[in-house]
Amino acid sequence: MSNRRILVIDNEEYIQEVTKICLETVAGWEVITASSGIEGIKKATTEKPDVILLDVMMPDMDGLTTFKKLQEQGETRNIPVILLTAKIQNSDRQRYAAMGMQAVIPKPFNPMELAQDVATALGWS
Repeated sequence: MSNRRILVIDNEEYIQEVTKICLETVAGWEVITASSGIEGIKKATTEKPDVILLDVMMPDMDGLTTFKKLQEQGETRNIPVILLTAKIQNSDRQRYAAMGMQAVIPKPFNPMELAQDVATALGWS
């Protein structure tokens, strides 16, 4: 897989670490992390990642609000977003797709398959 930049927005430090280690080791991608929606929006604007992995359940600003704010900004509107969530049902998948989410990856995810899951969702070969 080619060199990509991934922004992980998740308030759980453990998820940030596991995601970073796996995507860097398995795929060779550069991973940037943010612990909140506000920090994630700032980093998305300055770092211009190829994709954002976004947790749904976060304090202060949840993932859906963060996504809406990303969509409102010209600099971040076209960055694909993949949700990471522990709570997912088929109706949620349809609703998230209608909102413009690229995909949903359920938590807990298999760390060794995460890079392939992201690549498949985005059509990266």
